[in-house]
Amino acid sequence: MDGETTARLFYLLLLLVAVGGYVMVEYRKRMGQALRTFAAWGLIFVGVMAGYGLWTDLKTDIAPSQMISQEGTIEIPRAADGHYYLTLTIDGTPVQFMADTGATNMVLSSDDARRLGIDLETLVYLGRAQTANGIVATARVELRQVELGPYREEVFAAWVNQGEMGQSLLGMDYLSLYRVEIAADRMILRR
Repeated sequence: MDGETTARLFYLLLLLVAVGGYVMVEYRKRMGQALRTFAAWGLIFVGVMAGYGLWTDLKTDIAPSQMISQEGTIEIPRAADGHYYLTLTIDGTPVQFMADTGATNMVLSSDDARRLGIDLETLVYLGRAQTANGIVATARVELRQVELGPYREEVFAAWVNQGEMGQSLLGMDYLSLYRVEIAADRMILRR
């Protein structure tokens, strides 16, 4: 254990002794009542934690990731991490992207490229991209059909990132097909 962990452990032990001492003095002749009170507060704490966990799970399941109006306006709510995520259908397969106005191109993670049936072993990684993790090799691919709501692009260029990437990125080459507006906690795409 390092010094910081030892100090935290000592602090928690000191806090436990202080709270335990208070409980012993306050309930010295009523230990049964003390245990019931402790159990009640413990259950309340566990209930709050469980409720919070369920709420965050349900919130992402119930709340739509994107809404498409009858006029063709696409509204993407901001996620808890501050980013905007939207799902495009590529060659019949739904792929989730993070909207990245700082990225030039549509960049597919290796996992998403595999799901789309792209053979990573046959790709030629001639491109280079400057990312937050440094320079990575990229390979250009052509996607036959890219759909977002009522809008469809035939033969759209994308890049497969050879480096580790947890999320595919939707850069400005695709986003510039729309008028992009960010209002409050929503990204709004219009054509």
